[in-house]
Amino acid sequence: MEDHAAGVAARRVFDRCAELGFALSGVASAETIEHHRELIAWLEAGRHGQMEYLESHLAQRIDPRKKLLGAQSVICVADRYAASEPEMQAPRGRTGRIARYARGDDYHRVMKRRLHELCDALACEFNGHEFVACVDTAPVLEREHARRAGLGYVGKNTMLIEPGVGSYLLLGEIITTLPLETNSQPYDDHCGSCTRCLDACPTGALTPWSLDATECISYHTIELRGLIDERWHAGIGDWIFGCDVCQEVCPHNGDTPRTLAAPVHEAYRPRRGGFDLLEILNWSQDDRLAAFTRSAMKRAKLWMMKRNALIAAGNYLVRRRDPDLLNRIAQLAADAAEHEVVRETARQVLQKLKSSSREEHDDAPRSG
Repeated sequence: MEDHAAGVAARRVFDRCAELGFALSGVASAETIEHHRELIAWLEAGRHGQMEYLESHLAQRIDPRKKLLGAQSVICVADRYAASEPEMQAPRGRTGRIARYARGDDYHRVMKRRLHELCDALACEFNGHEFVACVDTAPVLEREHARRAGLGYVGKNTMLIEPGVGSYLLLGEIITTLPLETNSQPYDDHCGSCTRCLDACPTGALTPWSLDATECISYHTIELRGLIDERWHAGIGDWIFGCDVCQEVCPHNGDTPRTLAAPVHEAYRPRRGGFDLLEILNWSQDDRLAAFTRSAMKRAKLWMMKRNALIAAGNYLVRRRDPDLLNRIAQLAADAAEHEVVRETARQVLQKLKSSSREEHDDAPRSG
């Protein structure tokens, strides 16, 4: 009878998740994650870089019962934030690209509001049980719980992939004391021998099922609070916030009957795919705040966005002449009022452009 009640309760949860517009939902048991030893080894190897928050509350990350005493279940949900439109539709020219998840409304706000609404509804329906909503700011290993809940499998690019729908998914959870029937059949691996994501990564940050964050473009442009090593500048290309390359090349994100039918949540419809690089280099703090209204990009401070735009500008100027952009970089390099990382990055870019110009001059054919 208890199993029947848990099954009925789970179906009620799924119905409510669908009513709230979540693309996927499932339930995992609240227990120690399967790959906790790998997580600890990854942290000990320093592959998380400056993301010290991943070390905080490690016991809760490993076992959700440490976050909520008496937890029985983890309700997992997913929003689809992008479709499989080719990136060739992205802005070209003097534009810095942003990752697709940040092109619409801030997913933290969008998901938390609905998760809290779901918690309130379930608390009323299942009186006496506790429900704690989590998005990625909470110490919860979302992909691990989502995998066990049957929302997808973790691919070689470390993303959760729902075969036929893809990996453009944002995850959320509710940890609860309510016993729920779990999804007993997780997805098998659907990557097979494919290595497209590994081969395409611009900085070589990926190995099968593992990411070295300290080599990742998303880490450098969003998480790193400091100077970006020059060895990563070329790989960063025109990305100024995040990177989608490993997802763009994934076959599961291509056009199929299921991907074409799977809805993208309205809140994530892109308002823009990027920013003019010169515009960012001229930003004031108020400009940044206005540009990032309702955006997940608020995580990047003004000096970080200028740093990122400088690197993208340097890569752009290797290919194209743009006196206005070049002059602005020179101004930033000499501006004592600018953040020291901005000044140093500007100097690095100018030096790179000088070296590139010198090499072109040396390679030019001589007359006579």
